Amino acid sequence: MNDSHCWGIFREEAHSPGRESDDTEILRLTAKGLEAKGFQVDLKTPDELGVVTDTRPRGMFLMCEQPGALQAVTALEVSGVRAVNSPAAVLNTYRERMIAQFAEARVPFIESRLVTTSGERVAVPRPLWVKRADVHNTQEGDVVYAADAAAAARVLEGLAARGIPRAVLQPHVDGDLIKFYGIGPGGGAHGEPPWFRWFYHKDQQLGGHTFDQRALARLVRQAAGALGLEIYGGDCIATASGELVLIDLNAWPSFALFREEAASAIAAYLSVRFTGGAR
Repeated sequence: MNDSHCWGIFREEAHSPGRESDDTEILRLTAKGLEAKGFQVDLKTPDELGVVTDTRPRGMFLMCEQPGALQAVTALEVSGVRAVNSPAAVLNTYRERMIAQFAEARVPFIESRLVTTSGERVAVPRPLWVKRADVHNTQEGDVVYAADAAAAARVLEGLAARGIPRAVLQPHVDGDLIKFYGIGPGGGAHGEPPWFRWFYHKDQQLGGHTFDQRALARLVRQAAGALGLEIYGGDCIATASGELVLIDLNAWPSFALFREEAASAIAAYLSVRFTGGAR
């Protein structure tokens, strides 16, 4: 094992709908940051993980999400290669697993109901979102707003036709949609992640609802810790009453609005992790 050699693994193109260049760029910038710190970095596609090689990297930083690629990473992890995020943590972001993990860790999360996509009648007392229960949004139809039972049934039928057996139903929550990014599982002076940024989603009419920004940071850190994530992003709603409703958490987002700053912070974090530092 070369102490300065590490791999970066791109996200599968199918998992970056409309964000292919953003996802590619954050990984490339992170690689450049590591190279500036003396690491030798090889960037690979998930398909290249199956290629037999005589050398093992010191560490791996990955955006891949498909089970096959994660199994290949797990095999290397078992042999002593450090992986960020760990394959187990990435799998924990699959919605049906995430719901269970949050419930066990008592992380406040939006009301979520797991249903089968075929043969199940769904009561819809109010508008809701229908989301595939495994990976996050990969194409149109994976996350759909349904105003009533008939609309929800159509979405479920569409998922079933694509071979997706389960879905998650979440109520629509009015409020301001917040997107956030975090790096590192540790805590700052107020319980926030070591590196944390948030912003309002651009495609909305803001209500300007006030909320406790420190509470948001603490909620995100608690949620990331429950899943074992070290590099993460997600979505939260700030309601008119100031309540914060966590609606999603993902492994290694594109960090689009903070890309260069985030890549520098990620490279600094990984350089510590790959040279023996704890999470």
